[in-house]
Amino acid sequence: MTPNSGTQTEKHGIGDLRAEARHARAELASTLDAIEYKFNLPKQLRIKRRQLSDALRQLGEDSPAALVGIAVGAATVVGVIVWFGASAVAKNR
Repeated sequence: MTPNSGTQTEKHGIGDLRAEARHARAELASTLDAIEYKFNLPKQLRIKRRQLSDALRQLGEDSPAALVGIAVGAATVVGVIVWFGASAVAKNR
């Protein structure tokens, strides 16, 4: 046995331990990020809103007529809801 063989094994073992520690830290960070995302509703809403606006922007570039159709349909639905709401309020007077 050479004098360096024990040191070599210890260095290899320490290197393995450090690699395992880095891996464990990365997993912990990933888990904490997932927990933060799950409970941070404003952040979720910002991300979803950004995804929706990007999707609508892409749809507008790819097919402007479809985007106009969606906008007209949404405006119609909102108009009908407001109309029924106003009618209900007027009948209750």
